[in-house]
Amino acid sequence: MGKRILVQRMGRGTPTFRSPKHLRIAPVKYPYIPPTSTLKGIVVDILHEPGRSAPIALIKLENGEEFYNVAVEGLRVGQIIEIGPNASPSNGNILPLRNIPEGARICNIELRPFDGGKLVRSGGSYAILTGKTSTHAIITLPSGKQKSVLLDARATIGVVAGGGRLEKPLLKAGNSYYKWKVKARKWPRVRGVAMNAVDHPHGGGSHQSESKPTTVSRRTPPGRKVGHIAARRTGRKKGAH
Repeated sequence: MGKRILVQRMGRGTPTFRSPKHLRIAPVKYPYIPPTSTLKGIVVDILHEPGRSAPIALIKLENGEEFYNVAVEGLRVGQIIEIGPNASPSNGNILPLRNIPEGARICNIELRPFDGGKLVRSGGSYAILTGKTSTHAIITLPSGKQKSVLLDARATIGVVAGGGRLEKPLLKAGNSYYKWKVKARKWPRVRGVAMNAVDHPHGGGSHQSESKPTTVSRRTPPGRKVGHIAARRTGRKKGAH
């Protein structure tokens, strides 16, 4: 029957594919504070977490609680930041979207109020608060897509630090090896058409080609479930050349 294909091995959760959690410092997540209260905190340290594209800041609040947040450009150790509805909309502060002025650059945005922050957390990224309705804020994401989020969701003012990381070329495979080693991803990833027929459904043949339609059903059994899984459409688009 040949070897198990890569997608089957990934599902077993062996150390090869397991996330290197021992390298992680802590989750980046806003703490829960009452919606009407505002607290001050101090930036204790700015740390590098392997596998994360942005530095993270350790912040200690005046009530003694500590949490980690993505560091924004210009943030420094010893800086006083505020979290809550009465905080000023200045760099590094954390406010509900209803209290952030339109046009501001924001990051680490909550999808739902008090979920801790989900959107726009990678190095150098930021979203723009485009407008507001009576219940929702409209934000423009780095991709250009617009998304509406409840006004009570919180966000950090500023641009995530660590921008320009992708401008430096990797130059050699060794650099790519260390890049992916700290992430939960197998590297290098060999194409199915480059394998033998015994190793992959796309393998074999006198030249590298799939030799069959690559669209497969969502209910395809393991070992055959490769290619375009449950594709929404197939074929060439009308008018495409």
